[in-house]
Amino acid sequence: MTSAPGCLVMTAATDYSPQTADVEQDLRARRVADIRSFEERLKSAEARGSLPAGTDARAPAVYFAVVVQGMSQQARDGATTAELRRAAEYAMAAWPEPAPEP
Repeated sequence: MTSAPGCLVMTAATDYSPQTADVEQDLRARRVADIRSFEERLKSAEARGSLPAGTDARAPAVYFAVVVQGMSQQARDGATTAELRRAAEYAMAAWPEPAPEP
């Protein structure tokens, strides 16, 4: 196994042999579940009025999964905490705007 930092769910499958397809499938299912979780949170925020009606929850959910996965790989490749925090700040700038106050 590797000792490099980074998210286990994103990188673990690369440390196994091709005979362990079940591990790869399990990790893929976890990544898909993460996207679903982001999407559900966004839909919940829309239902509470925190986001405008009609917000496309799927697109930002996928985007943030990509950001998390990319940050995980960057951590594995040696990115500093400051670099990762800055990347998170840029990602949060893409967060959907709150609904206007009534």
